[in-house]
Amino acid sequence: MPELKVIKRSGEEVVIEATAGHSVMEAISASGAEDIAAICGGACACATCHVFVGDEFLDRTGAASEPEKELLDFSDNARPQSRLSCQIIMTEELSGLCVEVAPEEM
Repeated sequence: MPELKVIKRSGEEVVIEATAGHSVMEAISASGAEDIAAICGGACACATCHVFVGDEFLDRTGAASEPEKELLDFSDNARPQSRLSCQIIMTEELSGLCVEVAPEEM
């Protein structure tokens, strides 16, 4: 199973196992590592699973889709490394991926 490093909102780092073929959002939610809302359940219809992808993985996770970019445009916390974790599908090649959970929007 690929490993996923999660930097929680508190700054604590945890390493969890992710299932290849499942989204980063699903891995984080299933592990209980961090409480991310993921209100839309992974349908790319909200931005409540916003994460920052580690620079060394940006090329491997790919660019955000146009719908994803539009949702991130509404975030006060958006950065060039911003992605919706429901849109990043874990693979063996992504093992070691590091994501930081974005601050909750007010």
